[in-house]
Amino acid sequence: MNAVAAAKLNDANRDPLAGMMAQAGVVNGWHKDEPSLWPLPKKEFQPAHWSYAQTGAVLDAAGAVVSTELAERRNLILANPLPGNRYPTVKTLVSAYQMVKPGETARSHRHSANALRLVLDAQPGMFTIVEGRRIPMLPGDVLLTPNWHWHGHSNESSVNGYWLDFLDVPLVHLLGPMFFEHHPDGIEREAPVDEASPMRFSWNSIRERLAAAPETVPGRREIELGSPALPSISLKVLRLAPRSLCRQGPVTANALFAVMEGEGACDVEERAFVFARGDVIAVPAACRMTCRTTAETILLRVSDEPVFRDLGWLRAIAA
Repeated sequence: MNAVAAAKLNDANRDPLAGMMAQAGVVNGWHKDEPSLWPLPKKEFQPAHWSYAQTGAVLDAAGAVVSTELAERRNLILANPLPGNRYPTVKTLVSAYQMVKPGETARSHRHSANALRLVLDAQPGMFTIVEGRRIPMLPGDVLLTPNWHWHGHSNESSVNGYWLDFLDVPLVHLLGPMFFEHHPDGIEREAPVDEASPMRFSWNSIRERLAAAPETVPGRREIELGSPALPSISLKVLRLAPRSLCRQGPVTANALFAVMEGEGACDVEERAFVFARGDVIAVPAACRMTCRTTAETILLRVSDEPVFRDLGWLRAIAA
């Protein structure tokens, strides 16, 4: 029904229909202010970039006034610059920079959201404790915390430990099944060290796999961590040669790119960013991305692709 016909129908039947619909607790489906169906996905969240150099300085300043005894986690949320937003980084995922100082612990808890970490800077003696196992956190390591697994952090080294967190909390918020508990002992202190934990993709193993992987296009190699790593989150690692291009066409899935190594520049839609090691780039659904490297660059791509694939919604979007 076109707008003119709908307006005439509403004018002719407004009074009797309005009362009947109100009494029945329904609204009309033939003339809506905004359609409930549209031909292409909307671009809601914005492309964005966060600098590790800047956020690391903020974490250092926070370390002087925010203790892990007072805060659940000393972290900085990468809230998308969408007006009014204070939490999600993209629609289904949130990322944060986190720091634990020497001698500190971040108490153990568990939740129904899936989580993972990319270690940026740490020395031997930095651990994440997952389900009673003390897992080393060394630079470049990717560590998993599947939903409802106890996890905490302990820094037994002499320097601050820094990493990036990625969680599907916004997706859990949207669907509703959020559960959260603190560990009764505060932190699992008697956990044995498990360097070969299946929850850990070490930096050395990632580099070895990349070196052995064939080029998907000239100058680009790619591997997947897990199949997928978590039920709602896929992890891919891309190695790009110096002065090469990385393109991602618009797709229905959301992605976050973390720079494990290297530097370059990136265009996401009409926004241009310069990136370096430790930075994060948000590529929301329906956005196009092109990256140009100036040095060999390794990127961790964190995506909600498994959700879209399982529901039959993962597809490219026509330009």
